[in-house]
Amino acid sequence: MDMHSFPVLVAFEVASFAAAATGVIFRPGDWYKQLEKPRWRPPDWLFAPVWTVLYASIGLSGWLLWLEAGVAALPLSVYVVQLLLNAAWTPIFFGLHRPGLAVVEIIVLWASILATIIMFHPVNAAAALLLVPYLAWVTFAAALNLSIWLRNGSKTLSRGAR
Repeated sequence: MDMHSFPVLVAFEVASFAAAATGVIFRPGDWYKQLEKPRWRPPDWLFAPVWTVLYASIGLSGWLLWLEAGVAALPLSVYVVQLLLNAAWTPIFFGLHRPGLAVVEIIVLWASILATIIMFHPVNAAAALLLVPYLAWVTFAAALNLSIWLRNGSKTLSRGAR
């Protein structure tokens, strides 16, 4: 790595972790604690370390693609879209208390991650592979989101955006 690419790596990591900032603003809170959740849901403490590793990988992946393709690459546009969708899920689920809408959003997020992997792979296979655990975790998160919504549909609709 040359000295000129290090600031770009930092920028990709900052952008990736900026998507995580919504998780700091919109916390689970009492509303989430009262919801019925499946037994297979991991403990709350596990989410932060998993997402920390994933966000670091997402940033590194974007940087690796940038090293190969530069800033004008269409794959980086898709990359930015998936980051924005990632940032949007938390306010929808925890902020608006809308798990049904969050299911729709996370499906679109999942598709955008898959599209990013597909677009990254011909340019830099390592960049694409770094996103596979992210896709796997979002697949799991989508199943969890769907399960919570199905178990609590009427409760989540009646509580609205409190």
